[in-house]
Amino acid sequence: MRIKAFRAWRPAEGKAETVASVPYDVVDKQQAAALAAGNPDSFLHVVRAEIDLPEGTDIYSDAVYAKAKENLERLMNDGILIRETEPALYLYSQQMGDHIQFGIVASCAVQDYEEGKIKIHEKTRRVKEEDRIRYVDTQNANTGPVFLAFRDTDEVNAMVEAAKATEPLYKFTAPDGVGHTVWKFEDPAAMETAFEAIPATYVADGHHRSASAAKVGKLRREANPAHTGDEPYNFFLAVLFPSKQLKILAYNRVVLSLPGSEEAFFQALEEKFQVLEEGVSKPRKSGEICMYIGGKWHTLTPRTMLDAADPVAALDVSILQNDVLSPILGIDDPRESNNIDFVGGIKGTDALEEWVDSGRAAVAFSMYPTSMDQLFSVADAGMLMPPKSTWFEPKLRSGLLVNTLD
Repeated sequence: MRIKAFRAWRPAEGKAETVASVPYDVVDKQQAAALAAGNPDSFLHVVRAEIDLPEGTDIYSDAVYAKAKENLERLMNDGILIRETEPALYLYSQQMGDHIQFGIVASCAVQDYEEGKIKIHEKTRRVKEEDRIRYVDTQNANTGPVFLAFRDTDEVNAMVEAAKATEPLYKFTAPDGVGHTVWKFEDPAAMETAFEAIPATYVADGHHRSASAAKVGKLRREANPAHTGDEPYNFFLAVLFPSKQLKILAYNRVVLSLPGSEEAFFQALEEKFQVLEEGVSKPRKSGEICMYIGGKWHTLTPRTMLDAADPVAALDVSILQNDVLSPILGIDDPRESNNIDFVGGIKGTDALEEWVDSGRAAVAFSMYPTSMDQLFSVADAGMLMPPKSTWFEPKLRSGLLVNTLD
């Protein structure tokens, strides 16, 4: 792997807590506006710039991208964000309850992505990818990092431990209770060299950000007759975490309506599953799916075992898709269907019950979390998971470190 130190734009002293924001894709406009209310320094003004535009503004309109650029430049020009004088690498820790994880913030090579050394496990949606391309190209910056996982080494771990012993640049607890700490590595070249021995990294979260960064890099490469390969546009912002530290939560599903009666639905389920009304809201092991319908929790267990040699077919989310959502409920493509929604595991199963009890959904499915080993197996095989197969927590904050493409 090729990682590289970069000249980050980062919050000035005392500004990290007010600048740092949740990622653009975990809040809608109303939620973003509420979080940024009364705080002009919030990075939500950059990543969700529509909050500063009139109600009803199309989120993909030229005005949104222009406003995002204006807001980023304001933070830079007003000294809210300052730029490092020298390229650096950073250590970024997040603590949520008893769980803590340490990631290396670096710029990663577009070429590694193009060559498949940065491995993916999900498809991207064209409209979202085009949106991210415009954001990166208009702002000339990576404003939200890609979340990458890697198999750690003793050499990398030793440098991480050394960095943890130094004075942090930032340390604060966000309103959601997650603690964030950032250090700077004293010898970035040593970490760059250590990553040359790591054969691959894996996109855990940020498939659209990584794909769009690569396409912007390609466009600029083709437009530059003096291209050398070392220009900043050949790299994109990422945080690289050892896979053993990462926590994957379930990514649950709610289906808004049934195609027929509830009785017919249960009859169809019985052909593929043993269906028991057990009152259990979370699967106890892989191979179980919990279903909430009619005010009761049921456990679904497949009647036949799947071929474990197929890393995608063996996923619980694939079993649900292939044996329930598609053949029974008519949801062939969850990315395009208006009859399904997805609920991150961080919201708990109470959220699933509320969807159904309120009448917003007809049935909810509580899933067993996908494992890192399963993610690696799928990506190493060059295969793709069903959409919304993984939910990582805690989420990376945007605005703590920004990578510009100049």
